Amino acid sequence: MSDSESDKDIVLYDLDGEVAVITLNRPEKRNAVSDRVIKALAAAVDRAQEEAKAAVICGNGKHFCAGLDLAEHVKRSPIEGVHHSRSWHAVFDRIEAGKIPFFSALHGAVVGGGLELAAATHIRVADATTFFALPEGTRGIFVGGGASVRVGRLCGVARMTDMMLTGRTVSAEQGEHWNLCQYVVGEGEAKAFAIDLARKAAQNAEMSNYSIIHALPRVGDMSRADGLFLESFVASMAASSPEAEERLNAFLNKSAARLSHPGK
Repeated sequence: MSDSESDKDIVLYDLDGEVAVITLNRPEKRNAVSDRVIKALAAAVDRAQEEAKAAVICGNGKHFCAGLDLAEHVKRSPIEGVHHSRSWHAVFDRIEAGKIPFFSALHGAVVGGGLELAAATHIRVADATTFFALPEGTRGIFVGGGASVRVGRLCGVARMTDMMLTGRTVSAEQGEHWNLCQYVVGEGEAKAFAIDLARKAAQNAEMSNYSIIHALPRVGDMSRADGLFLESFVASMAASSPEAEERLNAFLNKSAARLSHPGK
């Protein structure tokens, strides 16, 4: 870490109404994730859970995040490497399984640990400059920030294996096809688009959002019968909240907005 870097905020935090915007701010290093970045990101994530109803993670400069800071990684002993990996897991778990939904606005490199961070968010918006990669195989290392669990489930083990063995890069359009992102927008438009989506999610009932981000991943890990059983209990709990009753009555009274065809 340089002296100049130590004097600035490497993770920025802004509360925009009910949406927290968390920005990786290490553009000269392509927002590579150092130990200090992980600690700052953890603090920002915890703050967002307390202050906001939804959050967006983005990056300053030309890239979202080029992954692990390799300069730090080569100096670790095996046990230090385990603890380092687990520290990433702890932060990314708080994103994926916290109180509020997280969105990521992606551009440029979403590589290695950058893809692991993006995969921990619930909705990923990529602009046209985005490319995804897992180059760990070519670097003589292995993923350590949760990719073997999250990325493999998003795009499939065969595709993840291809990315790691060959160093293949994947465009934003291909990434959408592979489920690495859910939206592809024009260059420079991802942040505003993600914030708009986060604002919409922030208007949902708190119990609904919590159920969506916690129940759906668990149902995916269960047998069919167990998943349906859990669904019944979560549906009952969500529907019994005062906010659900108010919203359902608004729909029945035709005072709530109706859905329309996306092309109209």
